[in-house]
Amino acid sequence: MARGWESKSVEAQIEEGNQRPQQVLVPPKSVDGRERALRLESLRLSRSRLLDQLERARHPAHREVLQNGLRAVERELEELANAEV
Repeated sequence: MARGWESKSVEAQIEEGNQRPQQVLVPPKSVDGRERALRLESLRLSRSRLLDQLERARHPAHREVLQNGLRAVERELEELANAEV
């Protein structure tokens, strides 16, 4: 009886293992790749924050500063995207 129970347990574990989605192993990025990914994410967040602030800004001088910052961030994003290709 114990033997039958054990084999069913093993069978259930094998079945469960076959039903799990297979994980795709992605090779770890190089140090440069990780740094680039972090920089891109940082620039995207900065761009989002600047756009949000620009929507709410009313004073022309403040809007100009935000627009200059936005242009700089977008320029750097474009440079990183072109260097990636």
